[in-house]
Amino acid sequence: MSFDEFQFHPQIIAGIKACGYTSPTPIQREAMPPILAGRDMLGLAQTGTGKTAAFVLPLLQRLQDGPRKKVRALIVAPTRELAEQIHENIGKMAGQTRLRSVVVYGGVGKPGQIKKIREGAEIIVACPGRLLDHLNDKAINLREVEILVLDEADHMFDKGFLPDIKRIIKHLPTQRQNLVFSATMPAEIRHLAEDILNNPATVQINHTQAVTTISHVLFQVAKENKTSLLKSIMAQEEMATTLIFTKTKHKAKSLALALEKSGYSATSLQGNLSQQKRQQALDGFKNGTFKVLVATDIAARGIDVSGISHVINYDVPDTVEAYTHRTGRTGRATRTGEALTLAAGEDGKMIQAIERTLGKKMVLKSIVGFVADVQDRDEPIKYRRQMPMRKKPTPAGSGRNKRARASSFDFGIPVPAQRQ
Repeated sequence: MSFDEFQFHPQIIAGIKACGYTSPTPIQREAMPPILAGRDMLGLAQTGTGKTAAFVLPLLQRLQDGPRKKVRALIVAPTRELAEQIHENIGKMAGQTRLRSVVVYGGVGKPGQIKKIREGAEIIVACPGRLLDHLNDKAINLREVEILVLDEADHMFDKGFLPDIKRIIKHLPTQRQNLVFSATMPAEIRHLAEDILNNPATVQINHTQAVTTISHVLFQVAKENKTSLLKSIMAQEEMATTLIFTKTKHKAKSLALALEKSGYSATSLQGNLSQQKRQQALDGFKNGTFKVLVATDIAARGIDVSGISHVINYDVPDTVEAYTHRTGRTGRATRTGEALTLAAGEDGKMIQAIERTLGKKMVLKSIVGFVADVQDRDEPIKYRRQMPMRKKPTPAGSGRNKRARASSFDFGIPVPAQRQ
């Protein structure tokens, strides 16, 4: 299938070619026909599937006809990085159309944003907080918006933006097309979709399935040994561009500093940074200045860097879908990638859930000085929160010791490798 079948305007076809797109991805094949037909849509797809083009191209097709220099489309995103990325993609795809977009988010001055909008833009890409500021100041008029897109809706909820979204919607005309895209579908997002979508088409592209070009590797480790183990892994593995996930902003910052002190070109991306610092970190990761980026889930939204060789879960995510979303940032576009997870005792149930979704066990690996030798697991893993300390060491050659090394996966206690 080619993009020709969608009968896009020649100027949009030129933009598609400029982006190097050759054939539509599954989300694009499934989502674009109903969007082009004017239907509301609920789209579920993991990262790296091409969903930005899935809604931008039909949006441009619709805006190609009709008035110019009026805000006719609104795209709302949860983070500044994602908003900037969407804005940049629109610029590429709309290059020949003379349609313009303006990006609106906090951390930078308001006057420049207002000036660009008043100069004439058909599309606004915005984060909720700053957009509401402009609306409250009556600096933006959204009464002629024809299309509303909510991208990464699940993280709108994570960041507490749903009340803001509802306030923004009050500034829009009731007759409009609504598109909601999300990587996961918690109950709150489903309720939001039910409130704003009218007889929607639903497109679901394996949003909980992991990318098949990724190998999934597991390391068992006690919490207090995670940083030491991570450094050992990075010293032994060849890692080109590495994205590391932590649960908290504080840990992202402290881990990046620890890696930097150990000689790695590392930086962090987390919510406490100013917009200038966030952009410097992201740009540095994209251009290769930094080989390692440590980020939280929310801060990492909008990261679209080709060639990420490794994703490391320093902290195991809270949901299977979050794991899929994290690891989907490697192994893109038929490239291979590796996802490494450092799991402690309390992570056992989540690891089991992830493996059920993968349809296979992760490969259990170890680093000398932390756990036993590399092994593939053929038997079901038995998880325990704590492994009782032995009063007496078991002789290296005993059958009991061999069974312990080859069978159950006991989190939390680093097991030194046996001396030869």
